[in-house]
Amino acid sequence: MKKRYQIFISSTYKDLIEERQKVTQAILKLYHFPIGMEMFHADNAEQWCQIKNTIDMSDYFVLIIGRYCGTLFEEGIRQYVMTSTL
Repeated sequence: MKKRYQIFISSTYKDLIEERQKVTQAILKLYHFPIGMEMFHADNAEQWCQIKNTIDMSDYFVLIIGRYCGTLFEEGIRQYVMTSTL
C-alpha cells in the first residue's frame, strides 16, 4: 500500500485564499492529507501547542509566501505565519 503523507500548509489567509486552494487541490489529487491553520483557533497558548504538535507530526510543511506576514487585530499585528514556522 502506498504511503499517504500529512502536509501542513501555512500562509496568511485572506490574501492567499486562491493559492491555498490550488495547493490543497494538488495535495488531494495525489491522495495525501492537507492540513492548515484554518482548521484551528489560534487564540490561546493551548491551541498554539496543538498547532505546533500538528506541524511536528506532519510529514511535510508547505509555506506559501505572499505580501503580508500576519493577521491584523485591533491591538496590532500578530504574526501567525512566523509563529507557526518556529
